[in-house]
Amino acid sequence: MATPTIKSPAFAQFLLRMGDNPLILGHRISEWCGHAPVLEEDIALANTALDMIGQTRMWLGLAAEVQGDGKSADDLAFLRDAWEFRNLLLVEVPNGDFGRTLMRQFLFDAWHAIQLGRLMKSADERVAAIAEKASKEVAYHLERSADTVVGLGDGTEESHRRMQEALDYLWPYVGEMFQSDDVDAEMVTAGIAPDPASLRVEYDALISRILTEATLTIPQSSFAHKGGRTGAMHTEHLGHLLTQMQWLQRAYPGATW
Repeated sequence: MATPTIKSPAFAQFLLRMGDNPLILGHRISEWCGHAPVLEEDIALANTALDMIGQTRMWLGLAAEVQGDGKSADDLAFLRDAWEFRNLLLVEVPNGDFGRTLMRQFLFDAWHAIQLGRLMKSADERVAAIAEKASKEVAYHLERSADTVVGLGDGTEESHRRMQEALDYLWPYVGEMFQSDDVDAEMVTAGIAPDPASLRVEYDALISRILTEATLTIPQSSFAHKGGRTGAMHTEHLGHLLTQMQWLQRAYPGATW
């Protein structure tokens, strides 16, 4: 297989995007540890968070290698400022209630599973290998979040109302997953990653099937939040999260244990 130039800035940016999404969402759902409504869900969310942090280590480890400036995956995770992160807005949205957390997880898992499936055919051997390993975990994440969305959406009147409110609140963030820029265009040309827009049909079919089973209605609005990687909303939400996530490394630079 072809391997891109090791110093490619666009390739490094793509890898940061792939690593930052599970890093930020993994930290978000870890906030439920010790606080979830039942013990089984507490453990399940913690395990999902651990899976996502493991995926982060692979993506950011490769990003550090590609950048070639002596940084590690930990440096990229803990020593960047909010405006340097490249994650989707969806993954940094505060947890809200349990219904919103699970709806956010499902909307991301569906995209993540489809994206990884395409990346398993990447022209870059390293990307394909990471995608193949991560896809096994994400398949389970998707199965679990979809089942929970169906159970709560088609459950009691109260659970249905909360899940519909969660979907209405989160749906405007979905559009960003399918927007593209110069980085995406370069990845498509190199055969490394698919055009984000090409994932939309499969995503909509999957989402529609599960949400119909959950008796939930997809909002009609096609509005999408923009600027998730650079905008004010990004730095506001992410700034609070990074204060918690990066505190130890910044308070004790270079500490090991």
